[in-house]
Amino acid sequence: MLIASLIFIVTLIFVIWQPRGLQIGTTAILGAIIALIFQVVNFDDVLAVTNIVWDATLAFIGIIILSMVLDEIGFFEWAALKMAKFSNGNGMLMFIYSILLGAFVSALFANDGAALILTPILLAKMRILKLNTKTIVAFLLAGGFISDSASLPFVFSNLTNIVTANYFSIGFVEYFLNMIVPFIVSVITSIVFLWLLLRKDIPKFVDITLLKEPKSVIKNMNLFYFSWIFLGVLLAGYFVGDAYDIPISIFALGGAIIFLIIATISKTVKPKHIIKEAPWQVVWFSIGLYIVVYGLKNAGLTDYLTIVLKDLSLRGDTIAVLGTGFIAAFLSAIMNNMPTVMIMDIALTDIPNQALAYANIVGCNLGPKMTPFGSLATLLWLHVLAKKGVKISFWQYSKFGLMITPPVLFIVLLAV
Repeated sequence: MLIASLIFIVTLIFVIWQPRGLQIGTTAILGAIIALIFQVVNFDDVLAVTNIVWDATLAFIGIIILSMVLDEIGFFEWAALKMAKFSNGNGMLMFIYSILLGAFVSALFANDGAALILTPILLAKMRILKLNTKTIVAFLLAGGFISDSASLPFVFSNLTNIVTANYFSIGFVEYFLNMIVPFIVSVITSIVFLWLLLRKDIPKFVDITLLKEPKSVIKNMNLFYFSWIFLGVLLAGYFVGDAYDIPISIFALGGAIIFLIIATISKTVKPKHIIKEAPWQVVWFSIGLYIVVYGLKNAGLTDYLTIVLKDLSLRGDTIAVLGTGFIAAFLSAIMNNMPTVMIMDIALTDIPNQALAYANIVGCNLGPKMTPFGSLATLLWLHVLAKKGVKISFWQYSKFGLMITPPVLFIVLLAV
């Protein structure tokens, strides 16, 4: 257990620290190689991990590519401007609408898509509106939180969703029907608590006349209209594919490639730029870190968790769901939600209560918001903001996360 734990801790430190620009995927693969050298894992474990994460990773790449193409068209900037115009300059309404926009993007384009694409757009618009620093940070904190708390309704809304759904053979429709209520509860609860915490920094009035007209940012209006039809067909495809047990990545990555080809033919985007900028490091990060985590499983960590979770499962559904969700949440906050979801899934294997699998997802999606390094989405979000000149300190983020996450998590788990 000691060697496996040390390899994991050092790998995670370097993932968070990223010294001299060392990318997260490279670090994770190096950690996996070290785990192999010290025989913490073997090549059979590598194959087992790849079998678990391949669908989730390829689906994620597809969703991000699709999001990047839509961003090039002007889709998300149009949505942000439309949201601002709908508020009619009312600060409170703009705050609520921005959260709802974040929830929409997170649900359909994954939490990482919301963090990577929507965040810089919202930041740029807030600077045009000449909002003060405290107000900008308030909007950004709200957007960062909702990107994870709203990543519940679809299997593809979060990598943790895909991994768990595949691990327990939960179909797309079954997953949606079980998580639509927690999603709605999560969005409403998040809005309430975000408003209570940040209302002092939200202005009563915002001068929206400083913003462009939404239509002016669309590069190709025909492609923009077509994109709505395409998204509707793609979403329907996920439901149809569920009936035939088709991997979700077939639709996510296949749909992204088709839309990229269409956008290229219309001369709206440059495919080389999209492919080059796609987050390929996430592929290596997912496989590498999961291999490192599998070493913890081999060392017996999941056995200890199984004992605790089995005890919780005997104490009634409510206690079991709350207990499982909070264990997943605190582990995610401490050691990142990617390894946590895998460890928890393995620990839950022999417990005949599927509600605990959903509780694990909720815990792994919301729990990471308690620390800056709890999820890949938050790390990417902070990196994007730092590049744009907005620095949110470790303590500033943690104080906010620890205040809002536990009560929202508690209420959402009750809805599972």
